[in-house]
Amino acid sequence: MRVILFGASGMIGQAVLRECLRDAGVERVLSIGRGKTGVTDPKLEEIVHSDLWQYGAIEQRLAGYDACFFCLGVSSGGMPPEEYEKITYGITLAAAETLARLNPGMTFVYVSGAGTDSSEIGRVRWARVKGRTENAILRLPLRAYMFRPGVIQPLDGVQSRTPSYRLLYSITAPMLPLLRWMFPNAVITTRQIGRAMIAAARNGAPKHVLESGDIRKLGR
Repeated sequence: MRVILFGASGMIGQAVLRECLRDAGVERVLSIGRGKTGVTDPKLEEIVHSDLWQYGAIEQRLAGYDACFFCLGVSSGGMPPEEYEKITYGITLAAAETLARLNPGMTFVYVSGAGTDSSEIGRVRWARVKGRTENAILRLPLRAYMFRPGVIQPLDGVQSRTPSYRLLYSITAPMLPLLRWMFPNAVITTRQIGRAMIAAARNGAPKHVLESGDIRKLGR
C-alpha cells in the first residue's frame, strides 16, 4: 500500500506516520507539508510545498497512491473565521479534489473532530465548517472516511506542536489511563488512531463517519 500523508508534523500526523513506517504492508509514505518532518526512513519521501491550495507543480508525483491520510488542521481559537475556513475547508478540498482526479477510488481519511456538525446549520462555526468539509469530501469519487476523535492520549513520544496543548496533556497525563478505563469509547490513543487509518485503507470501515468508539474498535 502506498500512502500520502498531510500534517505529519502535528500530533495525529506524527502518530500516523509512525504506524505507517512500522507496518510491513505500507510500502511507501509520501509526506506533503510546508516543512520537513525530521524523520529519516527508507519508506518515507517528503515534498516541501508552500502553497497547499495549489498542486499543479507537483501533480505528477501524486499519482499511483492507494490512500491519503489527511491530518492537517488548525485550532479555531483566536483565528478570524474567514481564515479558519480558508485553511480548514480550502486546503482540504484542494488536496482531496486533486487526489480524486489523479487516483479515483483511493481511500481518503479526513480527521475532523468530535462535535462536527454535518447539518452545516448549527450555532458553532468551527463545527459547521468541519461539517461542510466532510460533506464535500464524501461527494467526491473517493472511498472516504471521516474520523472524529474526542479526547486523545498521546503515546510513543508523540506530542502536540501547540504549547498550550502540550501543557494541557502534561497536566492531564496521569488521569488519561483512568479515563480510558472508565470511558473506553471516549478516550483513544494516538496509536489507535494511526492503526485505525491503516485498517480503513486496507479493509474498509463499517461506516463513513467514525466517532471515537468506532476508531478505537478499528484500531485494535
